[in-house]
Amino acid sequence: MDFRPDEMTVAFADEARAFLDEHVLPAEPVLAKQIEDGPGDWTVRPVVRALQETAQERGLWNLFLPPGPHGYGGGLSNLRYAPVAELTGRSPRLAPAAMNCAAPDTGNMELLAHFGTAEQREAWLEPLLEARLRSAFCMTEPGTASSDASQIGTRIHRDGGEWVVNGRKWFATGAMNPDCKLLIVMGKTDPNGPRHRQQSMLLVPRDTPGVHIIRPLTVFGYDDRDHGGHAEILFEDVRVPAANLLGGEGDGFAIAQARLGPGRIHHCMRALGMAERALDLMRGRANDRVAFGGPLVRQGVVREWAADARVEIEALRLLVLKTAWLMDTAGNRAAMKEIQAIKVAVPRAVQRILDHAIQLFGAAGLTGDHPLAEMFAAARSLRLADGPDEVHAAALGKTELALEPLEGVAR
Repeated sequence: MDFRPDEMTVAFADEARAFLDEHVLPAEPVLAKQIEDGPGDWTVRPVVRALQETAQERGLWNLFLPPGPHGYGGGLSNLRYAPVAELTGRSPRLAPAAMNCAAPDTGNMELLAHFGTAEQREAWLEPLLEARLRSAFCMTEPGTASSDASQIGTRIHRDGGEWVVNGRKWFATGAMNPDCKLLIVMGKTDPNGPRHRQQSMLLVPRDTPGVHIIRPLTVFGYDDRDHGGHAEILFEDVRVPAANLLGGEGDGFAIAQARLGPGRIHHCMRALGMAERALDLMRGRANDRVAFGGPLVRQGVVREWAADARVEIEALRLLVLKTAWLMDTAGNRAAMKEIQAIKVAVPRAVQRILDHAIQLFGAAGLTGDHPLAEMFAAARSLRLADGPDEVHAAALGKTELALEPLEGVAR
């Protein structure tokens, strides 16, 4: 069994690590200053644009999208991308955006690459790949249980050569950014059809009449200003051409699942990077902070926190890599059990590690002087994003209990 990454993986990870250390981490206070002194909106700050230029020069661009039959993508396989994505998680505010590997654009680009027509790709995918615009994914709704996507209340009906959309969405990440030009909207085109054939996906330009941005939303008080915010959006008789249907009518549920699988593993990859950043900060704090006559590193509970963090990070990294390998070699469907497992286990573990790091920093850990509080909010939100823990655990448990028994073992 060989656990060594291949030469390409090492080369890209080394380049990403150098980019992070030399450019991204030093730019974090610059971003904070530009947000504080800026116009108060969700525009992309100049420091992000500068980092994007550097990332392109260093070949760290769109690495999430591997080459495919669609003719787009010059990135890496899931297995090769995993160490790079983990590194971007060390600076979640800057690194993914700098390398054009930030959600929700990544998932939207994958949808356009795999399901879009040639015209849709030219209009939307190519500008997204060049970071000339942003996009949002409109699936979650305030009035329905988003853990069951079949309940979506937004309605899409055909009227001659147009589709008409009516409904309300929220937590549409990125939609507050004025550069967000595209909304991918999931709604019901056939409410009486089979449960998983009722939904369709529609490409809706953000400036279409009837699209109303109601308000920005916060997550534990954070407005995600550096990533374009989270919006609540009202669609009132929104009309778009029939050609704006993504995939076929009734394909919406299947398309959503195709999008969410890669999104879930990318979240887990980056979350491990957040955990490593937290452990780095814990190491410095434990050795520098003195209490009760000595540095905190002498406290047994602090050592236990560090040991537990290392064990969990290493174990979960291996599970994420196994999942990535399965997705590459057997396909997303074959890796579903592993995707469900990491989606449950990684955010929980990272949240716990960040909680211990905050405890070690004391009151300072609650402030914006350190990245811990914001990363904790991000880790906690991952336990709901792309499906809550309970849904993934229930599906995983159902799969496990339905397995055939070992030969000679009674049920």
